[in-house]
Amino acid sequence: MSEEAQPLLHGDGPNDEVVRGLCCTEMELREYSDKYIVRSTDPYAAGYGFSVDRSHGVIRPLEGDLGSENPLKVSTIYGVAGVIRLLAGSYILVITSRKELASYLGSTIYGVDSMRFLSCNEALKELTTQEKKDEAYFMSLLKIVEATPGLYFSYDRDLTINLQRSSQLAKERTRKPLWKQADPRFIWNRNLLEEFIEAKLDPFVIPLIQGHFQTIQFTLKDAPVKLTLISRRCNRRLGTRMWRRGANLEGDVANFVESEQIVEYGCFRSSFLQIRGSIPLLWEQIVDLSYKPKLNLIEHAEAAKVAQRHYYDLMQRYGEVLAVDLTDKHGDEGKLSHAYSVEMEKFPDVRYVSFDFHNTCGKGNFDSVQLLYDQIKEDIDKQGYFLMNAEGELLMEQKGIIRSNCIDCLDRTNVTQSFLGRKLLDIQLQKMGLLSPNESITAHNNILDIFKTVWVEHGDEISQEYAGSHALKGDLVRYGRQTFSGLVKDGLSALSRYYLNNFQDGMRQDALDLISGQYNVSRGGPSPFQQNALENISYLPLASAVIIGGITLTTFSLNQAGRNMQHFPASILLAGVTVGVVALVKANGKQFCSRPRLCGLY
Repeated sequence: MSEEAQPLLHGDGPNDEVVRGLCCTEMELREYSDKYIVRSTDPYAAGYGFSVDRSHGVIRPLEGDLGSENPLKVSTIYGVAGVIRLLAGSYILVITSRKELASYLGSTIYGVDSMRFLSCNEALKELTTQEKKDEAYFMSLLKIVEATPGLYFSYDRDLTINLQRSSQLAKERTRKPLWKQADPRFIWNRNLLEEFIEAKLDPFVIPLIQGHFQTIQFTLKDAPVKLTLISRRCNRRLGTRMWRRGANLEGDVANFVESEQIVEYGCFRSSFLQIRGSIPLLWEQIVDLSYKPKLNLIEHAEAAKVAQRHYYDLMQRYGEVLAVDLTDKHGDEGKLSHAYSVEMEKFPDVRYVSFDFHNTCGKGNFDSVQLLYDQIKEDIDKQGYFLMNAEGELLMEQKGIIRSNCIDCLDRTNVTQSFLGRKLLDIQLQKMGLLSPNESITAHNNILDIFKTVWVEHGDEISQEYAGSHALKGDLVRYGRQTFSGLVKDGLSALSRYYLNNFQDGMRQDALDLISGQYNVSRGGPSPFQQNALENISYLPLASAVIIGGITLTTFSLNQAGRNMQHFPASILLAGVTVGVVALVKANGKQFCSRPRLCGLY
C-alpha cells in the first residue's frame, strides 16, 4: 500500500463538508451498461462518489451531474472493500449487507454479512483460450473471497490498533483517513485498496479486519461492566491450516492473531493483550489423506535467522515476550517442539515455557492449566495490563506479551488464552474495586458463564477462518471438562477439518494468495495451470468409485460363492483389485488431495 498517497482534503470533492477520518456509511450503486457509479448518501458527503468504466476498470471521481441516462439497476451498498485486476479487467469488491454488532468506545462496529464483486471485464473476449480458462479459475476464487468469514469494520474508528497503542498516538492522527491510522498488518483488504488510495477516494477506503469481535454487558454488585473481546488476524502469512504452517523467511508466522480483552467500568478502561502464532521455524505438513500428515522441518540456508527475525519484530512491537509452547513432547510434535526449544536457547531475552497440554490436561480437566499459570504468574505480574481513566490518564501499562502456540494455534491455544484471560479479568476488576483482593468471577456463575461463552465463540470463529471448522475442546472452556455431547461435536469438527484440508483447501489457499497479493496476475506469462496431470486433476472421485464398487461387487460375489463355488475365483479377483486400488491411493495420497495451484508453499 502506498504510504505516499495523500488524504482527501476539504473541498476536493463536490461537497466541502467531507470529513477526514470518516468513511461513507451508506452508498448508492448505479449499474449502467458501460459503467458503475457509486455515490455517498450520507448528509455530510451527499453526491460525493466515483465511477468505474466496465471495459477497463478505470476509476474516476464523479464530476458534475449524472446525466439523464437511466441505470439498469440501483441498489444500496455499505462499503467498498477494494479492487483486484485479473486478465480480463478489474473486479470491484463491495459490501452488500452488514450487521450492526455493538458500540465500541463510542463507535458503531459492523460485521460483513455479504460481499459482491462487480465485473469490469469487457476484455474477456480478447483473451486466448488458455487465458479464458485461467480467468474462469480466478473468478471462481473470487466467489470464495466473497464468502470470507469473520470480517469487521467501523466507519469512524480504527479497529487494527489496540487500546494501549491508540492512547499513545497523537490526537491529530484521528483526522487522517482511516487507512492511514491503521496498522497495515491487520488490514485484511490491504492489497485491494491501492487503486482507491491512488485515486484519493479516502472516504470510500474501509479497512477491514478479520478475526473476532464481541461485546457483552453484565452487572457485578449492582455495577454495569462492559467486556469486549476483539481479535485481529495478521495478513502477512494468510492461509489455510495445512498449506500455511510455521514461518516464512522474513519470520512472519501462520495464524498470527492478536487478541485483546477490554473491560470498561465507570471511568476506567482496561485491556489485556495476548498473541498466538505458528511455531516460528521453517516446517510443513503436507496433506496426504492420512489423519495426521507427517511434520517436516525444512532445511534452508536462512533457517537459523527465521526465529530471530520473528522475535525481534515482536519485542519491537510489544516489549518483553513470554513464549508458551503447548505442543506434545513425543512423536512428530515432540521433534518439532524439541527443535523449537533448541532454537529458543539462543534468545536469552525471551523466556520459553514448554507445557505439554495433552499430557497434563489429557483427562479433560480444564483446571490443570493452573499448573501453567503457576509457572508464569510472575511474568504476567511483571508484564501487567493497560489501565486508563476517563481523562485519558495512564494508570498502568502492559509492558510485554504472552505468545501461545500449539500446532494449529487453535484448540489448545484458545483454552489456554481463555484461562489467562479469566485470571486477568479478576485482576482488572480487583484493581477497579469491583472485586476484593481474594475474590474471583468464579464466585459469580452467571458472569463466569457469559465469559466462557465469549471465549468459546472466539475460538470457533478463529478456527473457522484457518481450519474451516469449529474449534475443538470448547467444552473445556465452557464447562471445565469434556462432555459426551462435546466429544460428538469435536468428532464432527475433526471430520470436517479432515475433508476440507484434504479436498478443498488448495483452492481456498489460492483465493487467499490472490487477494493478499502473494500471487500477481499478469498477461503474457505462462499459465499457472500448465502442470502435470497428477497435480492438475484430482483422481479421488474415480478412486473412491472403484474402491466402493470393488467392495460392493466383492461382497455380492462372496454371497454368490456361498451358493456356487464357481463365483469364488471372481470374488478373489475383485478383492485383489480393490486392495490394490486402496494401496495405490494410500501410497500416492498427496496426489489425490486438493493442492494450491498459484503459490504452493512459501
